[in-house]
Amino acid sequence: MKLQMDMRLSQRLVMTPQLQQSIKLLQMSRLELEQTVSEYLVENPLLEEVEPDVSAEDETSPVSLDPNSQSIDWQGWSNMRQSGYVASGDEVSRNQRVATETTLEEHLLWQLNLSALTDEEKSIAQLIIGNIDERGYLCCSLEDVVAGTSVSPESVGVVFRQVQGFDPPGVAARDLRECLLIQAESLGLSHSLVWIIIDRFLPHLERKKYKAIAKVLGVGLHEISHAVKIIEGMEPRPGRPFYNVDNQAIIPDVIVMWFEGKWHVLRNDDGLPRIRIQPKYQALVAKGSVEAKETQIYLGEKMRLARWLVRSLDQRNKTIMRVAESILKFQEPFFSKGREYLKPLVLRQVADDVSMHESTVSRVTVNKYLYSPQRGMFSLKHFFSGGIARMGGELPDVTPETVREMIRKIIAEENTYHPLSDQEIVNRLSQQKVAFARRTVAKYRTELRIAPANQRKVAF
Repeated sequence: MKLQMDMRLSQRLVMTPQLQQSIKLLQMSRLELEQTVSEYLVENPLLEEVEPDVSAEDETSPVSLDPNSQSIDWQGWSNMRQSGYVASGDEVSRNQRVATETTLEEHLLWQLNLSALTDEEKSIAQLIIGNIDERGYLCCSLEDVVAGTSVSPESVGVVFRQVQGFDPPGVAARDLRECLLIQAESLGLSHSLVWIIIDRFLPHLERKKYKAIAKVLGVGLHEISHAVKIIEGMEPRPGRPFYNVDNQAIIPDVIVMWFEGKWHVLRNDDGLPRIRIQPKYQALVAKGSVEAKETQIYLGEKMRLARWLVRSLDQRNKTIMRVAESILKFQEPFFSKGREYLKPLVLRQVADDVSMHESTVSRVTVNKYLYSPQRGMFSLKHFFSGGIARMGGELPDVTPETVREMIRKIIAEENTYHPLSDQEIVNRLSQQKVAFARRTVAKYRTELRIAPANQRKVAF
């Protein structure tokens, strides 16, 4: 037997618990963020909350949730509010209707509509999504899905794997092991130590038999401990962020408004806690003047976590702002002219524009809201939809929202003594090069809460 040394260079993504938590922070709703920051304030004595009237730009002042952001001119914001251009967060929320959060099924169907799957594949995907429970797990077998279609098991399997690639990571899994493996794959940890532990040692993991795992795999206990921390940061119930909740008031994350001749995107910080690292502790750690070693270690760890939290919140806010600014760039006609000018837009376009991954853009849109004094309150997901091609290919594609507005306008202009039937609306849409089936028009009309023709008729 010949022995030889073989050197290889490879790259591997190490997903730390802190990075995982940063990803979770990005997906949190405004309410969840407030609760999480409040928990960190309780757990970490180096952090403190301060009054919002303290300037975030003063070096001796607190660190805000976005201490380094240059996106907002705070004086300009103040002037705009005093001039009546911008409502405060409280004023905005008072003027909005309560709304129910997006369900997991709606979130998955939204991604499906933006996917490149064929109509047949989308039908299969809809059947799969319809059998995903609120936890995010597939509650039927693939054989049952095949039985409900006329396609091969192989085709169902291909679409099933596509659905498992949707956000949130781990969705459509059939058991906990598969759920965690999907999340490990989404983190770039396929076939890593994390992957192997989930795949082969989940029962040991549940009983905390870490030494046994380390012995079998021939690795150090500290490596097992690091991998376990990553696994503990995974979500065993991917559907948890979409659990139905009671209706609640919507507070926008960003505000889009017209001011001084152009559109602006402003972050709405009203109501969010502003935090900083307490100066006395910062100076203490910086000088290394703590004599007790245990105290030094304790303060050093808390300082590291405090700085991580500030950086993560800063990155979260910058990411939301960049995505919102990109949406404004693509959908400027919507804000300038009205809802019928909403353009087809997919995640890939924004992801390419802001140099992010599609999954990051998808996380940003979950439970995030945009308010425009000119147009109203919208979920960020509202601005993404696939295009509907017009007949002849000469005119630009339209979105379902645009078609709804076209239907609303057609009905608003009809003769109330002779209201238009759904088929007559189809004919009017055809004149605008939009081909729709009568049942689709009826569906859109119902969504607009417009009665059928016989109920809209005004008696002579």
